[in-house]
Amino acid sequence: MTVVVKLGSAIVAGDDGEVRADVLDSVCEQVAQVHEAGDEVVMVTSGAIARGMGLMGMADRPGGLDELQAASAVGQGPLFRAYEERLASHGVRAAQVLLTGFDISVRMHYLNARQTLRRLLAWHAVPVINENDTTATDEITFGDNDFLSAQVAIMIEARTLVLLTDTAGVYTGDPRSNPDAKLISVVREFAELDDHQIGTRTSRYGSGGMRSKVIAAEMASTAGIPVVICDGTAKGSLVDAVAGEPVGTRFEPHESRAPSFKLWLRYSTPARGRLVIDEGAARVLRERGSSLLPVGIVAVEGDFGAGDAVEVVCNGELVGKGITEHGAPELLPLIGKRTREVAEMAPGAPEEAIHRDRFVLT
Repeated sequence: MTVVVKLGSAIVAGDDGEVRADVLDSVCEQVAQVHEAGDEVVMVTSGAIARGMGLMGMADRPGGLDELQAASAVGQGPLFRAYEERLASHGVRAAQVLLTGFDISVRMHYLNARQTLRRLLAWHAVPVINENDTTATDEITFGDNDFLSAQVAIMIEARTLVLLTDTAGVYTGDPRSNPDAKLISVVREFAELDDHQIGTRTSRYGSGGMRSKVIAAEMASTAGIPVVICDGTAKGSLVDAVAGEPVGTRFEPHESRAPSFKLWLRYSTPARGRLVIDEGAARVLRERGSSLLPVGIVAVEGDFGAGDAVEVVCNGELVGKGITEHGAPELLPLIGKRTREVAEMAPGAPEEAIHRDRFVLT
């Protein structure tokens, strides 16, 4: 079985941009303990930008994409060496893996990344994963790598995801400004958090905050993976979390796990457009698990091609997401048409707008 451990910027680097040696010493020692006990471990780390800022003497986190990418390029190598040296001292081999949003969103790249990670784990190496900031084209995308860690956990079907941060877990409010805030020990339904103020406040170097960690926990637990958010600076917190001891905030997993393709579709691939459907079609999708036919579509939004992911909405409410069988230009004339009419208008084309095997309810 595999455990995914994510380290946020706040526990990787201090205010001066230097690696927090004592914290990494402790975490890597615990990773070695988990590894020795029989679990394979994947580490997802933030901190390359912070490390690069420290090495370059930068006082504040840059705002420009090129500056963030350059800082990451400076910091990534030294950051990986910090892990490599510490893990090696415990007899554990580290492997550097850099991923982008493109690697996650494109199915072939996703499968290739999964196969590589599985091979590394079969070799009993510990992959140390970070976003490949230097080649990201739009933005530093993964929210301080919280979302990346959830996507990796889903990708490799991890048994547990542990998000290490600099607070004890999720509180009913911000404990730094609200003395009455209480630690939430267990979350079984995410609706339980609706009445609490889950903050977006980050560290000097971070980009996520507690809210992104909670969203990552929702992604993974919905996929059947238990998640723990806990204080990575506390002694033995990682070992305790992996062992199921009461530490931090634990998010209980959903009982059923969807097929891996549908998990990828739900969480990892962006929608390129929208199909607006009528209430009858929405009811059929929800209750019968049928394919979406053109007859149930009332509007097509966006410029997408066949094979792209699209959202399916009804009365402004998201019903699900699927891989469309037609591009937007081809689908527009088919709106509201019955199967016989579709066959006449587009001979040889698929009769479905989205096949049921390539659709997931949300």
